[in-house]
Amino acid sequence: MKMMYSLPSPERQRGVPCAPHGMSPNTARWRSRLRLISVIAVFCAWSAGALSAAAERPNVLLIIVDDLRPELGCYGVSRAHSPNVDRLAERGMRFDRAYCQYPVCNASRTSFLTGLRPETTRVFSNDLYFREKLPDAVTLPELFKKNGYRTVSLGKIFHAGGKLAKLSASGGADAERSWDEVKVFAPTKTGMQGEGREMTNPGGNRGWCRWLAADGGDEDQPDGQYAAEGVRILNEPREQPLFLAVGFNKPHDPFISPKKYFDLYPPESIEPPQVPEKRGPAAPLAISRATDFSKFTDQDRREFLRAYLAGVSFMDAQVGKLLAALDATDRWKNTVVVFFGDHGYHLGEHGWWNKSTVFEESARVPLIVWSPGTRGAGKATNAIVELVDVYPTLCDLCGLTAPSDLQGKSFRPVLDDPSLPGKPAAFTVVERGGVLGRSVRTDRWRYTEWDEGRKGAELYDQATDPDDYVNLADDPQHAPTVAELKKLLVSGE
Repeated sequence: MKMMYSLPSPERQRGVPCAPHGMSPNTARWRSRLRLISVIAVFCAWSAGALSAAAERPNVLLIIVDDLRPELGCYGVSRAHSPNVDRLAERGMRFDRAYCQYPVCNASRTSFLTGLRPETTRVFSNDLYFREKLPDAVTLPELFKKNGYRTVSLGKIFHAGGKLAKLSASGGADAERSWDEVKVFAPTKTGMQGEGREMTNPGGNRGWCRWLAADGGDEDQPDGQYAAEGVRILNEPREQPLFLAVGFNKPHDPFISPKKYFDLYPPESIEPPQVPEKRGPAAPLAISRATDFSKFTDQDRREFLRAYLAGVSFMDAQVGKLLAALDATDRWKNTVVVFFGDHGYHLGEHGWWNKSTVFEESARVPLIVWSPGTRGAGKATNAIVELVDVYPTLCDLCGLTAPSDLQGKSFRPVLDDPSLPGKPAAFTVVERGGVLGRSVRTDRWRYTEWDEGRKGAELYDQATDPDDYVNLADDPQHAPTVAELKKLLVSGE
């Protein structure tokens, strides 16, 4: 059998489509070009629509403060000088019962930036880079970047300290995936000079427990430089929506702030807290004795508290510069602002001057949210929320589809109605000596178990004992409450 074939026509050899029967080659070429133009026009229209939709989305200013508990005027702390954060609270919504999921920097930030709980992330320390456990997780800024936002990181957003310091030197943690731009600054030589001292070494690493009333101004410190860069970015003309995250380091140790902020707190005005006479023994793992603050002198306690407050006021002044930039550019109407501390902090309660507990002082954080058009603006709420809820809430406010595996819940309804109760409970965990402590905070109670109760349990009545001093877990009268809260811990919701 003969195989019949023919050579391609000259038009096909030149890449020109052959004319259908009865049509000239020129006509065929023009029709082909018209089809191509139509496809390009459709694509351009789709692209323009996508860009337009992105451009209409609100900007986001995310302000994360290291080691900040609700030590602010707007939270009723009269000794704290924080007029700028107070002004933000007057404009937005102040959350009075917001809780972190882990009271240590890396674990907390990994949780709220991935929208996953620590027991899912398995990041329990400051030395583990979260991508080692979560190579495929879509972080909060990464999602915004994928949806057309320009994402910028200034300062500490993901944790990159301690053994992870090399991440800062290389441009910040998760720089390529989550951010279009990352900036990390250092203090000037002037900013490292001034009056200060090393307080009594409570154990562990030296160098952290010191204060310095530094020479120079705000921009001799990294936080001042982050504020200045944030203002510059906020003032830039742009069409692309902006996701700007600013991480202020103070009041985190070492306690270094410009001297003028120390001057706001005369030493004679500083009064450390008094441990109440009526108190029960703490559970063995409730406070870590690896750092023994019983060695602190009265001078140490006063200077520590003064230096922390100076850091709060230094941070507050930098927040004020960002808010002033929103004022000057009239961008409040299209910018969502979220301000919070990454976890709480003890300032002498339970004899402790640090984080890493699941008492109320360490688990509770300040949270203030401004969202244009929400009906609850200017009000406060007692709704229980968690930092793991920030991710889905920002997606909700900005019209983005959140990843399906997020473990938080949007609190957008509360922004419209502050009388809503929020969640039934908030959960915080911490690891001590290889033992996991799991704590649940409801409207009235805080209940904590160590190693699922095998190494102790704690029950505190927040209505009568807000600082968690009287442990009721072994009181037979409260056995039904313990049983109910135990079930809540097991279910995790």
